[in-house]
Amino acid sequence: MKKFTTFLIIIAALIFTLGDALPSYADTFGQVLQRWTKSRKHVDEDGANLEVRATYYSAEFIEALVQKEAKDNLWTQQETDDYKYKFLSSLKLDELIPIQIEFINNGPTMFLGPFDIMVKLRIAGKTYKPADYDRRFNFKFQGKKEGLVFFPRFDEKTGKDLLKGVKNVSLEFVSAISPILEGKTISFIWDIDRDDPQALYRGKAADKLETERLLKRLEKLRKDKAEEEAKLASINGEISTIQARLDELAKQ
Repeated sequence: MKKFTTFLIIIAALIFTLGDALPSYADTFGQVLQRWTKSRKHVDEDGANLEVRATYYSAEFIEALVQKEAKDNLWTQQETDDYKYKFLSSLKLDELIPIQIEFINNGPTMFLGPFDIMVKLRIAGKTYKPADYDRRFNFKFQGKKEGLVFFPRFDEKTGKDLLKGVKNVSLEFVSAISPILEGKTISFIWDIDRDDPQALYRGKAADKLETERLLKRLEKLRKDKAEEEAKLASINGEISTIQARLDELAKQ
């Protein structure tokens, strides 16, 4: 887990560095980054300011990032597949909705901990708090701070895919993140009706991920089977004990 976290921190820093370095959005990655990154800047009367950026990890964005890395580093197809496999494994797209967040705080020190009460994702009228997030958000800071925040992809009670049939999602921050907001909230909306995460799961990286997923599922089923067999053995043992006692009573 620590290894994956380090990997994601590196990627998180890289994404916004790339965004700042691009002179224009003429290239494919720049256009994709622009489509999936939202930003808002607030300035108070004294000139103190806060900019918040957020990037939704759509299938299009992830694929564009992988291909840009491959091109910039002159990777072979095998190296690209390996990178994509590690990246997708780290993001856990089959369980979570990742969103990259960056704060550029040129104002009063921000205190965001615990961060999971400062931000929420609105899906189909309901709000969801983060399932996980970069713990660095819990520490006070000025200047820049960025990291990934993960929201649940499935309903905890029903197991329903929260994004199925949904046209857009909204990321919402409470006004308490900074006095610069003066009681105002910040929100970003993404249209996701055409986003298709399954499009990422093709090729060798996809086969490797599916193999890993199936092995984990098989391990869980075997564990469940062992537990059920133990319960059944216990029940059968109790049945035998009761039947034996009934036979004894019948003979008296």
